[in-house]
Amino acid sequence: MSKVTVVGAGNVGATCANVLAVNEVANEVCLIDIKEGLAEGKAMDIMQTAQLMQFDTVVTGVTNDYTKTAGSQVVIITSGLPRKPGMTREELIGVNAGIVKSVVSQVLANSPDAILVVVSNPMDTMAYLTLHALGLPRNRVIGMGGALDSARFQYFLAKALDCNQNDVDGFVIGGHGDTTMIPMARFATYRGVPVSECLSAEKLDEVVKSTMVGGATLTGLLGTSAWMAPGAAAASVAEAIIKDQRKMIPCSAALEGEYGYKDITIGVPCIIGKNGIEKIVELPLNEKEKELFAASEAAVRKTTNILHEIKAL
Repeated sequence: MSKVTVVGAGNVGATCANVLAVNEVANEVCLIDIKEGLAEGKAMDIMQTAQLMQFDTVVTGVTNDYTKTAGSQVVIITSGLPRKPGMTREELIGVNAGIVKSVVSQVLANSPDAILVVVSNPMDTMAYLTLHALGLPRNRVIGMGGALDSARFQYFLAKALDCNQNDVDGFVIGGHGDTTMIPMARFATYRGVPVSECLSAEKLDEVVKSTMVGGATLTGLLGTSAWMAPGAAAASVAEAIIKDQRKMIPCSAALEGEYGYKDITIGVPCIIGKNGIEKIVELPLNEKEKELFAASEAAVRKTTNILHEIKAL
């Protein structure tokens, strides 16, 4: 029997639970939220599609009772507050750090061997907090940002190529943010052919720029943060773990000398399997890519250092 818990029944969490159910990633999905009745309602709504969508996964909802999450192999953490008008970045990080630490402590009390997939923002920083505040081994804490950013990169590549999105391969490394992510255009392919052979340098640069503001573009259109792709991205990471797929997925991982950096959690290609992060893949970066990664690392580290300044660790 396999079980995945999704913490937070908002748009991202509920979408994630729905994708997990429809794709039958696990036998059971537990959706938990602090708001009375929200997770129960979302779970009931999902379960009422089971016959229509022909899936057998059982989705249950619960209000703030972490004993119901016991036995989870994977726990996806989407809880946290968005930044409100007048709130400083330090205040936002302080609030979300408290929420994430409380959630993770309760999760581990009931599923001590669970692998944690962090979605809460700022994602790289919350993954670092989860790892260090709880003293976990680095293979068990995964920030999902790279999976989402890479999906968006592939979308814009396919649009530029006017091709089937499933024929395109591309990935993003670096921090999960508009100014810190690095779409790796040099490695992107269309059915094995480098996209640089199919698109002009100018068009490829447009794709990279569109990817980097992909989240902001959706926020402008929707009036709120996106949830379909983020929820599906988190579910895809969980599926790679539950099914031991050993897929290479860009994720926010703790570096211990890889790429020349330590004591930082940032997006890099990872092999994801039953043990979580099975391996960090070190790419042969050229000089320009090294410069971009160094700038991204510095920006992520600056944000992560706020955890020390506010004594969240």
